[in-house]
Amino acid sequence: MDRARVELVEIRRGAIVEARHRGAIVAVEPGGRIVASLGDPSTIICTRSSIKPIQAIPVIVSGAADRFDITSQEMAVICASHSGELRHTETVLGLLAKIGLSESDLQCGAHRPFSEEAASQLDRDGRAFSVVHNNCSGKHAGMLATAAHLGAPIEDYLSPEHPVQRGIVSTLAKMTGSQKTFVTAMDGCSAPTFAMPLVELAIAFSRLVNPWSFAKPEADPVSPAMTALRSDEAVAIKWIVAAMTSNPDMVGGSRGRLDTDLIRVARGKLISKVGAEAVHAIGVLPCEQFPRGLGMAIKIEDGAQRAAPPVVIEALAQLGVLDQSEQDQLANYHRPVVKNHKKIKVGEICAVFDLRYG
Repeated sequence: MDRARVELVEIRRGAIVEARHRGAIVAVEPGGRIVASLGDPSTIICTRSSIKPIQAIPVIVSGAADRFDITSQEMAVICASHSGELRHTETVLGLLAKIGLSESDLQCGAHRPFSEEAASQLDRDGRAFSVVHNNCSGKHAGMLATAAHLGAPIEDYLSPEHPVQRGIVSTLAKMTGSQKTFVTAMDGCSAPTFAMPLVELAIAFSRLVNPWSFAKPEADPVSPAMTALRSDEAVAIKWIVAAMTSNPDMVGGSRGRLDTDLIRVARGKLISKVGAEAVHAIGVLPCEQFPRGLGMAIKIEDGAQRAAPPVVIEALAQLGVLDQSEQDQLANYHRPVVKNHKKIKVGEICAVFDLRYG
C-alpha cells in the first residue's frame, strides 16, 4: 500500500461505491510522539484557517488583548471561521470600535455569509454583504488590534514583513517546533498562509491543549527539538482554549458547522478548527486516555470538504475521545446521508479506515 495514499472515505449510492477520497491522519502527544496515524504524517499541507487559534496568540502576548479589554466572545471570533451571522458581525464591529477602527480597515475581502439565513436576511433587507461577513474578519480584527497596540502601520498589516505577521511566524515556529523557514503563500483572505508537514500541525494543536508540556527531542525520531513556551505564552493559550470551548457558536455558527457542534457536544474535552481544502486540526485536552493531551490533524488529498467530517468523527471515536452518545449526536457529520432531488435517502458518506497505533 502507498503510505501516502490511503483510502479514508467512500461515497456510497445504495450498494455501489461511486467515489473514494484518500488522505492522511496523524495524532501526537505534545512531545511529538505519534500515538496513531494513517497515511504519511510528513505529507505537506497548506494550513489555511486551521491555524487561527495560533495566529491569535500574539494578540494576547503583545498586550493588545488587555489594552483593548478583549472579551471571551471576541477572542473566540478572532479564532473563528464564522458564518457571518449577526452575532459574529456585531462582535467583530464591536472589537474594531474598541481599537478605534472600522470595517473599512479590514483587508480580508468580502464574501456572502456562510449562513444561508444570514445571507437571505441581507437579501430581504436589500443590503450587500461586506468584509465583516467574511469568515476571517475576526482574525483580521485581532491582527489590527495587535498592530494598533504596537503602534505599527495598519495599512499594510498583511505584509509578510509587518511586525504582526513576523510575530505570527515566530509563534507558529515555536508551536510546531519547526526548524525550517515556512514556505508562504496568500490565503483566501489575503493573509499569509503556510506549508508544513501534517505532523507539525498536529504537534501545534497538542501544545494548544497542554502548553506547559516540554518536548524531549529523543521522545520520537520524527519530533523536532521543541522550545518550552514562556509562562505568558502558556497563559495566552489557556485563554484561547477557554474562549473557544466557552463560545462554540462564535467559532463556527449556529447551524451545520462541525467546529461548533463538535466543541459543544464534547463539553470542554477538545477544540476543533477547520481549514479550507479539507484540512482539519483537533486538540484533545489532557484526559484519562491521554494524560498529556493530544493533537490530531487530517488532510483529505483532493481537498473535498465533504470527506473531512466523517474522518474527524471516526478518528476521535477510534481514539476513544468520543463516546457512543456523543457520536450519535454528531451522526450528521459522522455518516452524512446522500439524498436525491426528491429528498429520498439514496446513499451515505462513510469513513472506511482503521487507525494504526504507535
